[in-house]
Amino acid sequence: MNLHEYQAKDLLRQHAIPIPPGEVAATPAEAGAIARRLGRPVVVKAQVLTGGRGKAGGVKLAATPAEAESVSASILGMTIRGHIVRRVLVAEAAEIARELYLGAIVDRSSKSIVFMASAEGGVEIEEVARAAPEKILRRSVDPYLGFAEFQARELGFGLGLDAGQVRAFAAIARGLYDTLCQNDATLLEINPLAITPTGDLLALDAKMVIDDSALHRHPELEALRDVEAEDPIEARARQEGISYVKLDGTIGCVVNGAGLAMATMDVIKLYGGEPANFLDIGGGARAERVAAALELLLSDSKVKAILFNIFGGITRCDEVARGIVTALQSLGEGMRRVPIIVRLVGVNEAEGRAILQAARITALSSMTEAAQAAVDAAREAGR
Repeated sequence: MNLHEYQAKDLLRQHAIPIPPGEVAATPAEAGAIARRLGRPVVVKAQVLTGGRGKAGGVKLAATPAEAESVSASILGMTIRGHIVRRVLVAEAAEIARELYLGAIVDRSSKSIVFMASAEGGVEIEEVARAAPEKILRRSVDPYLGFAEFQARELGFGLGLDAGQVRAFAAIARGLYDTLCQNDATLLEINPLAITPTGDLLALDAKMVIDDSALHRHPELEALRDVEAEDPIEARARQEGISYVKLDGTIGCVVNGAGLAMATMDVIKLYGGEPANFLDIGGGARAERVAAALELLLSDSKVKAILFNIFGGITRCDEVARGIVTALQSLGEGMRRVPIIVRLVGVNEAEGRAILQAARITALSSMTEAAQAAVDAAREAGR
């Protein structure tokens, strides 16, 4: 679950990280009132769950409350990378002498929390990694031992900070680590971490991603979810208990098991197709969940064909087949139809194939044949 900048900053403030004061506004009038209360020049920032706000015109300075109201009016309602701006953060503007980057991420390959720091702040870290990877400093933190003071100091001196700034930097890094761990975040970054002309450090922007699987421990974080900003298909999938990630292709995938889902997408690409999603209905999925998965994919206008790839272990093939037939029978008049190819192997596969064949749905046992058939069907439908 992604948090908005203002939400991430609120969590960072709880760990004594220095952040300029600011409030969120949903209307230009509210933005003007906030600027008036702050009594100083402000920066008005679009609150959307994507990057590139500055380049899109979603971040603007305002010297007066009237100007804050004016620029808020131009930002609210605009679309940035497909996201509609419904709120802006009005924060006290800061003078910047230098910009740094500081972030931490849960790294599964090293089974540790990896800190990253760079003197190239204010730029997306992916750009720095691509153009000048040597400018990114890294330190791995053993979650059992915790974040050591010397690791923070190494990063600070590596960024060229003086002794006083290193002490401040170490405190910020410790606060970032504690915020990440206590909230079960998988990523937390401050970009930029600004150095003011007086040498102080300020966190001017923040990005935070919470582990969805840990939200049962954090009902207060679940309440921060911005449902309006989410893809409606992904939101419905979450309500149905279906693991779903939208992609850019044309072949919808319904699979039971994350590993099989990844393999299915690989085979589709091998034969020249592009998967439209990752979708795992899970083990033991019954007909109702299969029907919900099918309706989800049919609501995506980019999907031109659907491939079911089911290994019947805990999940019975005949249950999946009934779910597909039930979903197709229950579709309303306005719901579009696309070619469906089903690969069934495992428990009750013969019964499942018989159910599908009776409904005139293509049923195969070979994964490669099914993938090829789905790619061909999508190409034909796209002509």
